Amino acid sequence: MAGHPDFRVQGGDLYYDLDLAPWEAALGTSVSVPALNGALHIKIPPGTQNGQRLRVQGRGLPGRAGERGALFVVARVQMPREITEREKALWRQLAAESSFKPRS
Repeated sequence: MAGHPDFRVQGGDLYYDLDLAPWEAALGTSVSVPALNGALHIKIPPGTQNGQRLRVQGRGLPGRAGERGALFVVARVQMPREITEREKALWRQLAAESSFKPRS
């Protein structure tokens, strides 16, 4: 059986990988994601981590008793492969000003 192009299935739950820019994960955003019954708008909360799962209850596959599984939107924070000199300067400024130290 071939897999679905948008979702991974686990039991009655669906999983959708959502690519996010670093600033979208840090600041939060609203996005449209596919669902079985058409697109769904969800809010990505500020501080979303790579691999974090956002659960949308009742948007998975229907079960035998009429209940539906959940849709899990899995955040995949993507980094640009190439950046301009201006972008580099902005990243350096952020690094200098940020209190975030992931290895502390």
